[in-house]
Amino acid sequence: MKTIPPETETEAEESDFKPLTAQEAEQWRRRNPPLSLWKLVVGQAVVGALVALVAWAVTGQAAAGWSAAYGALAVVAPAALFARGVLRQKATPHARAALVGFFGWEVAKIVLTVALLAAAPRLVPGLNWIALLAGMVVTMKTYWVALLVRPGVRKTD
Repeated sequence: MKTIPPETETEAEESDFKPLTAQEAEQWRRRNPPLSLWKLVVGQAVVGALVALVAWAVTGQAAAGWSAAYGALAVVAPAALFARGVLRQKATPHARAALVGFFGWEVAKIVLTVALLAAAPRLVPGLNWIALLAGMVVTMKTYWVALLVRPGVRKTD
């Protein structure tokens, strides 16, 4: 086993971290504007509607379209609840309260999603589970697409 001399070990512990100056931080903020949660929720709703139309067109069954739309609803409605809850407490000065609130709204989002899925067989006539799952998955993946294509984000100069 190879041992590292103490001088080298200290150098290895030092990082290349350099805090940003106020000007550099402002430039970073201009290059990386915040993403609006409400725009993301609206984008998810639009994608969910498109998935429902595609499911209906591909299968030729309205039940598949409604199932996909309900799957999208099981993502969009909880996301809207989460966005509303998190944005309402955004101004809290206490970091711990903000973190607890964030996790609280995340739990509420999960509970609402599970409740909507449990109610699906009673609410959607002729439920097609494959279409419902397709609607959910494609709508959820909107988060990643939004992060990749959000406007205003530029690479470092």
